[in-house]
Amino acid sequence: MSSERLALIEEFKRRSAGLERSFEARVHKGDWNMPYRLFRPATSSRVPLVMYLHGSGGLGTDNEKPLGLGNIFGSRVWLMPENQRRFPCYVVAPQTDRGWVRDDGVKIVPGFGDGAKKAAEIVESLCHEFPIDRHRIYVTGQSMGGGGAWNLLTYRPHVFAGAAICCGSVTPDDGSSSPATPVWCFHGGADKTVPVGESRNRMANRRRVGGHPIYTEYAGVDHNSWEWAYTEPELPKWLFGQRLRGN
Repeated sequence: MSSERLALIEEFKRRSAGLERSFEARVHKGDWNMPYRLFRPATSSRVPLVMYLHGSGGLGTDNEKPLGLGNIFGSRVWLMPENQRRFPCYVVAPQTDRGWVRDDGVKIVPGFGDGAKKAAEIVESLCHEFPIDRHRIYVTGQSMGGGGAWNLLTYRPHVFAGAAICCGSVTPDDGSSSPATPVWCFHGGADKTVPVGESRNRMANRRRVGGHPIYTEYAGVDHNSWEWAYTEPELPKWLFGQRLRGN
């Protein structure tokens, strides 16, 4: 909560304003249609792809909310000019109207969520359309989207080279799946929406099965820990430094 740290957040808001206009609106069609936004880098080389999964405030079909409100941090950080210079990449921000993980109409249940599955289909289709480096595909998300990221690591374990997950919501995915995938997890120590114990337990489970996740907990920070997570100066360098092992 130092003035220097809070200044990073305010500076990000100021400097990232307008970057949402760099995304084009698209729709992935199938048994049900999923709107998504796509940012294309200014290069024809084969480069990474980052998929950002919005929180519950992005639910809908307007293809606008995943780029607004609290979602500005996780969707825009990769587009910052200094990051595109060092780490040019595609960025995709799908929008779900039914959540990311599976539910039975009453509660969340184990299984691959319809929203997460459709998001994975979008990644696959983009890999066929653009020169994307399949060894450097990353997933990130906050709150409900963080839960979706954990779900994707469980059911698509060999797709993502790394994951940055912020205050991931309660799901049956306990963090132990695909332990070799590098994960940087963030949570606010004073989160009143998603208990901080969810991330602590996932980290413990991941380490128990041989994983080596990084965990950052922000003392005194509530559910909006994404403001701190996505303005961590080392996050882009860390994420883009990950590569699928064995490839």
